[in-house]
Amino acid sequence: MTQNTPLIALTRAVFDDQITTLSRQYPLRSNQGDEPLAPAALHAQVAGATALIPTVADRIDAAVLDAAPGLKVVSNVGVGTNNIDIAACTARGIVVTNTPGVLTETTADMAWALLMAAARHVPQSERWLREGAWDRWALQQWLGKDVHGATLGIVGMGTIGSAVARRARGFGMKIVYTNRSRAANEAEIGASFMPLDELLAASDFIVLVVPYSPATHHLIGAAQLAKMKRDAVLINIARGGVVDDAALVEALAAQRIGGAALDVFENEPKFDRRFLDLPNVVLTPHIGSASLATRRAMAQLAIDNCTAALRGERAPNMVNPDVLK
Repeated sequence: MTQNTPLIALTRAVFDDQITTLSRQYPLRSNQGDEPLAPAALHAQVAGATALIPTVADRIDAAVLDAAPGLKVVSNVGVGTNNIDIAACTARGIVVTNTPGVLTETTADMAWALLMAAARHVPQSERWLREGAWDRWALQQWLGKDVHGATLGIVGMGTIGSAVARRARGFGMKIVYTNRSRAANEAEIGASFMPLDELLAASDFIVLVVPYSPATHHLIGAAQLAKMKRDAVLINIARGGVVDDAALVEALAAQRIGGAALDVFENEPKFDRRFLDLPNVVLTPHIGSASLATRRAMAQLAIDNCTAALRGERAPNMVNPDVLK
């Protein structure tokens, strides 16, 4: 490597063998831990870097970009890019990439894990058992909600939404969806289009799979929750901010809906602590893509996107093609 070889900065640890391989090609400045970097530390991490590999939990704003005037690539480990100021990157000629596709099936699996856990009170009943409360079998003990034959509403029929729908067919569910436009595969997956308000009123289970943007901020708030069935379950595997968490806490506490299962939260890893006191919500710490194979594939795709751009090639998963103009 010459003195002018591009420097790649990483905000979080990736897998050791991937670091070893990448370090043979480029000098690296890698955060060896999983602790998020404070702003000053993040600015120091990117200073002098030509490329940056952050995670969806790292805020890459204009101040970060100002700390790295030589930056050419921001290669996000994740599909969502709401953590990155894309307009600021484009204005500076910085290519932004993400990691779609590799986490589709794993995230759809997680939607079903949450749906089933909420429908059948799996975590609540397990805690009850572990606490020693189970002293008899009773006919009306831990009565859940049937999944088979129920109506599933999917908000956002992209690749992950379609994968969720394919799984629903095995349960004999009626599948309805809403999206910005009609899905080309709706006949193939057996789904019917509905406006959001109609979907909310008709569905027994509602899975949110939309990207976060100003247009989807608090897409589900108090007014939308009021349109749901009283025994319906809301599942959010999208992004924090798509749901108004404060409104959801109030709806769950008042039992205006049957329950919720959440893998994402507003302001995560901080979240509304009132969720912890509610018996009708399942909570997981943003682990939708967290299988070993998938997280490795995400990290590798981010590396491949980054190195392709550094070689002067069109990055495979560019999210701001206007930068090429």
